[in-house]
Amino acid sequence: MGNTQVSIALAGNPNSGKTTIFNSVTGARQHVGNYPGVTVEKREGIRRFKDKELLVVDLPGTYSLTAHALDELVARNFIIQDKPDVIVDILDAGNLERNLYLAVQLLELERPMVVALNMADVAEDMGIKINDSLLSQKLGAPVIRTVGNRHTGLDDLLDAAVQAAAEKSQKPFFVNYGPEVEGKISELSALLEQERHNLRYPQRWLALKLLENDSDICKSVQELPGGAQIIKAASAARESLQEVFGTDPEIAIANLRYQAVGELCEEVILAGRSGLLTTSDKIDRVLTNRLFGLPVFLGLMWLLFNMVFTLGEYPMGWIETGMGKLGEYAALYMPDGDLKSLVIDGIIGGVGGVIVFLPNIILLFLGIAILEDSGYMARAAFIMDRIMRAVGLHGKSFIPMLLGFGCSVPAVMGTRTLENPRDRLVTILVTPLMSCGARLPVYTLLIAAFFNEAVAGTVLFSIYLIGIVLAIVMARIFRTVLFKGDPEPFVMELPPYRVPTIQSILMHMWERSMLYLKKAGTIILAVSILIWFMVSYPSDVEYSKDYQGMIAQAEAGFSQQVEEQVAKPLQIGAVEDNEELQTLIASMTAINEEFDAAAEELEEGSEELAALTATKETDLKQLEEANPELYPMGELYLELRGAADEEITALEQAEAGEKLAQSYAGRMGHAIEPLIKPLGLDWRAGIGLIAAFTAKEVLVSTMGTIYSLGAVDEGSVELQKALVEDSNFTPLSAYTLMVFVLIYAPCLAVQAVIKRETNSWKWPLFSLVYSTILAWIVAFAVYQIGTFLGY
Repeated sequence: MGNTQVSIALAGNPNSGKTTIFNSVTGARQHVGNYPGVTVEKREGIRRFKDKELLVVDLPGTYSLTAHALDELVARNFIIQDKPDVIVDILDAGNLERNLYLAVQLLELERPMVVALNMADVAEDMGIKINDSLLSQKLGAPVIRTVGNRHTGLDDLLDAAVQAAAEKSQKPFFVNYGPEVEGKISELSALLEQERHNLRYPQRWLALKLLENDSDICKSVQELPGGAQIIKAASAARESLQEVFGTDPEIAIANLRYQAVGELCEEVILAGRSGLLTTSDKIDRVLTNRLFGLPVFLGLMWLLFNMVFTLGEYPMGWIETGMGKLGEYAALYMPDGDLKSLVIDGIIGGVGGVIVFLPNIILLFLGIAILEDSGYMARAAFIMDRIMRAVGLHGKSFIPMLLGFGCSVPAVMGTRTLENPRDRLVTILVTPLMSCGARLPVYTLLIAAFFNEAVAGTVLFSIYLIGIVLAIVMARIFRTVLFKGDPEPFVMELPPYRVPTIQSILMHMWERSMLYLKKAGTIILAVSILIWFMVSYPSDVEYSKDYQGMIAQAEAGFSQQVEEQVAKPLQIGAVEDNEELQTLIASMTAINEEFDAAAEELEEGSEELAALTATKETDLKQLEEANPELYPMGELYLELRGAADEEITALEQAEAGEKLAQSYAGRMGHAIEPLIKPLGLDWRAGIGLIAAFTAKEVLVSTMGTIYSLGAVDEGSVELQKALVEDSNFTPLSAYTLMVFVLIYAPCLAVQAVIKRETNSWKWPLFSLVYSTILAWIVAFAVYQIGTFLGY
């Protein structure tokens, strides 16, 4: 470490204010990642304090070190194996007895330690008075009063931590577990003494863990040279204690430890909590009420959901526009070729598809940070637990699943509120079945093409309903088959309500946003380039027609028409020879382009469109009055130019369609056609599904390319007409395609985030495979049953 650096491990119960202190101490100098090989989040920060550089590690919040959960195992292994210079244990002064249980276990690890008596102001408001000097004497460790969200006592805490680290020793702390347990501890300690050179843990602590039958410790002791003898002795000791206490030794030792903690609290707590209801108790009478609790919770979720996807719409639009401008800039200054296509279609298009979700991520974690830091998130889980447990999920699973209707990316990230790994994985796997906003353009296109307005709403509702039902069914299957075990008991502390600190909320938003950009962005960039390659190659395609020759011929025909119908009557060699005509054509073009841009989002028959049309006609009329002789020629030139452009665009789109059909992606479409034929789909739909793996809405633009229509959206009448005229498409196959799009492989952004959240490629690959198989089965059933019924 060096003489000037001190490593500090921050430990504490959930809701003890540990993260607030971590943020206050380290500020913006933080790094967030995962502990090696596990999904538990690792947070580190740097703080310069006096002449020392403090490396502060925020350990996972835990109630004990019994290693029943991954968080507990990671916390204790970090303390023992990484050997921080000092442990700072954050205690909630208002819940001292519960928090001291962890403190006692930490002291038994025999590492230098400082205790922070946090939220001392809240404890005093509750009528709790603690003799901190006596507590320090009993624990053998410095006790410092702190109020984390007001930065009170933090300098004193760091002073004590630096001093404890310099002393490199901890005063002995001893819990007397009674003659029966102490006798067994002595027996095992004597055997462990023979292996002292091979031990990474204190002997007394190891003996306790062996008596508690800690699987991780038993495994490590078994590997020692004399490990077999020690394990045999520990097994005999546990059997003896079982007979003495009539219960599992682990439970007996825990009870004795709680008893010791209770006796300690009786000595150091001078005045306990008064019988008066606290502010939190009064608020909970409404917010967790059997009658009002659920409606209030649903109302708050509705507000959060709308904030994320309504407020996020504007910055998402700005980012989309910015990425579009960047693409235009690249197109303007880069020479034509594969590199230009890679940069514009692969890199800018791929990365833009990731960055566009950033506002949603920021707003989502703004809402979650407020709910967590205020103390309401624990209440939300409590309220929803009974309903979610019926389908094999935890109460907290409801929030990310609800967010999945907007976008699965922030929904999967929202599963971080679930502590239990099984509940979290099940939620991650079923959340993409919620029909996200990216699928809506596909539904809109197909419903508009094949279903009349009378049933359109019902068709759309049925798709959303299928997703909900499948999520419930798959959650139950996963909990029964893949993640066996008894449901996680709902044990959760309801912390007092607090006003969230701005610093904590901003840090929360910042770190999540950066993780999203760094991790998801890099993966998506790589796969986007791969998709671009599959769509763009091979480049040596044999076309059915000489499209380039036909395009050149169309240009030549346009030039000849202009010469005969415009230039000759005006007695000029070319349009460029008449400056007034050039200026007039430029002005008319600008008016038309301005109108097209403004009218793009307006509905037919609307007052806004009528007013815009009137303005356009007025502007053109003014040009005609100012140039009565040249105006008809300008109008004719634009008509000829428009007809030529339309013909050239049709040729270019036909060429692009043939190129796509012969690309690697097109060949894959033909290759998978036998698999999707039983679903009523052909190779064109296959290409669309392959391309839509990057983002579901891409299917619309891909179908536009396949049908040689160029850039289209879900409202494109031309694409709707092309689909209807395709004999391979029917209302039933269109509905089947919607069902398949709903269920199959989550998009690239979601896959990347699943990888990030699970710290493994196994689960995104499993999600991809299971959802695609499920999509095929359900779509097959829909199409075959529909065909049997005569649809």
